[in-house]
Amino acid sequence: MNKGAKIGISTVAVAMLAVAGYGAYNIATAVTGGDTSKSDKPRTVVAEAPGADQAAAGAKAFLEAWAKGDLEAAGALTDTPQTAIASLTAFRQKVNPSGITLTPGGPAAAPAASGAPTTGTSPSAAASPPPANQVPLSFKAKVEFAQTGTAWTYDGVLGMVKMSDGKAAVHWTPSVIHPKLGPGESIAVKPVTATTNSVADRKGRPLTSASITPLLTQIKAPAPEGAAETGTAVVISDDAGKAKPETVFSIVDPKPAPPLKLTIDADLQKAAEAAVQEASKGGTLKASIVAVEPSTGNILAVANAPATGQNRAFLGSIAPGSTMKIITSAALMEAGVTPDTPVACPDGTNVGGRDFANDFKEPHLDYKFRQDFAQSCNTAFINEGNARLKNDTLPSMAKDVFGLGLVWQTGLSNFDTAVPAPTGATDKVSEFIGQGRIQTNSLAMASVAATVQNGTFRQPILVAGLPQAAAKRQLSGEVLSGLRTVMNETVRTGTAAKLMSGMAAGSGAKTGTAEVGNQAASNSWFTAFRGNLAVAAEVESGGHGADAAGPAAVKLLQLGNG
Repeated sequence: MNKGAKIGISTVAVAMLAVAGYGAYNIATAVTGGDTSKSDKPRTVVAEAPGADQAAAGAKAFLEAWAKGDLEAAGALTDTPQTAIASLTAFRQKVNPSGITLTPGGPAAAPAASGAPTTGTSPSAAASPPPANQVPLSFKAKVEFAQTGTAWTYDGVLGMVKMSDGKAAVHWTPSVIHPKLGPGESIAVKPVTATTNSVADRKGRPLTSASITPLLTQIKAPAPEGAAETGTAVVISDDAGKAKPETVFSIVDPKPAPPLKLTIDADLQKAAEAAVQEASKGGTLKASIVAVEPSTGNILAVANAPATGQNRAFLGSIAPGSTMKIITSAALMEAGVTPDTPVACPDGTNVGGRDFANDFKEPHLDYKFRQDFAQSCNTAFINEGNARLKNDTLPSMAKDVFGLGLVWQTGLSNFDTAVPAPTGATDKVSEFIGQGRIQTNSLAMASVAATVQNGTFRQPILVAGLPQAAAKRQLSGEVLSGLRTVMNETVRTGTAAKLMSGMAAGSGAKTGTAEVGNQAASNSWFTAFRGNLAVAAEVESGGHGADAAGPAAVKLLQLGNG
């Protein structure tokens, strides 16, 4: 890579040794007009400004010499010949134009004062007012390159001063080369790469997201097909490396690499970010939300609060509360329970010396199972599960049908749900209602709802084409129908009825409330499906499922999978 043409150096003995391809031109001859007897007299700038005609003639001569490539002659027509020759030579070597056309103009605002950085400024912005002994004159530059048919054009300014020999000369400053070039800076042709959105949504739209952006460097997926192509450009660089290089002309435009295309939907993602912020009270509570497409397993949205903390949606390991009753219901239905099976809902029950109760006080001894599910009756699930299910039934159902506990390659690191075999009677029944030692997250519970909607477990993925683990088996048609029925009952008459009013057709839901440790408030959970969209949300210390997580999830269900 070129190091750049450093402009403004004070010693140029080496640079003046050779200017290959250019006619030799003696500095003394240029200054004295051929009378070498005057060459030993120093030539200095005087306080008086040159006349207009005199300044114009000097500018014209300088531009003609520079355009012809006679850099010794051009340098001799400045007030610091050696510095000018070195700078012009460096420009020729590092920028390497195939041709230069320089056209004199008229009066102009003064160029930048010598020693003042000019990067990012125009000639007019850099001059206020011009020195009393300078006459600023404009010129137009047209620089051509062999690699492109498009010429680089820009406006420049020469500050003309009067010399002690009565002639006008160019006051040399780096901005003579280009108006944005300042002391301590270099100009050169360098390789450049394109900037592009590093990630796109499923429809190819640019994707910027508070929750996803911090995770981009962690995505584990094959690189998109098609490589980036480097371009070339004229670049001004700070020799000290403190300022960002500035491209002033693109010779060959770079070609960006294709963005990484995620399964995320930009519209759902935007809604998810807003929903989780509201549910978490502006990020004061920890929360997450995930949307999954049941037919494919594609993850359509993921948001966390706080957005820059742990990817809680994928890595969370907390109890799911009553949303686990979806899996318990599947096990009970395989054991013979139907939506219309009478299953009493007492106000309390005791297993292994531990008392269990419901979130509501009134007993409902006449309930059918569909009502137990819809109203989330803990005692019904505990008593019926304890009577019908074995110790290993729930862990097997979770893994073999719903894929929980399998190794998922989602594209990001994720916690694979743990549904351990219970160690005792109270541990066993606690798991029926999503307590005990079960650990999961909103990604997994969104997948549970998606499996019910689709009938087949489709492992969630963030990048299309990633390998998807397959579940060992599917539910029978009868059990699957029963499961959809009780989840739909929750939407029609149960704990999700108020939230999902008007959305009963083709939908199902389950609220969840998980008591964790010494928290003053329970964790809020909600998972549901509507059409080809499944969503799960959780809010730490959010209370009941319908209080915090439910409203967040419903916002995405209302938007739908368009």
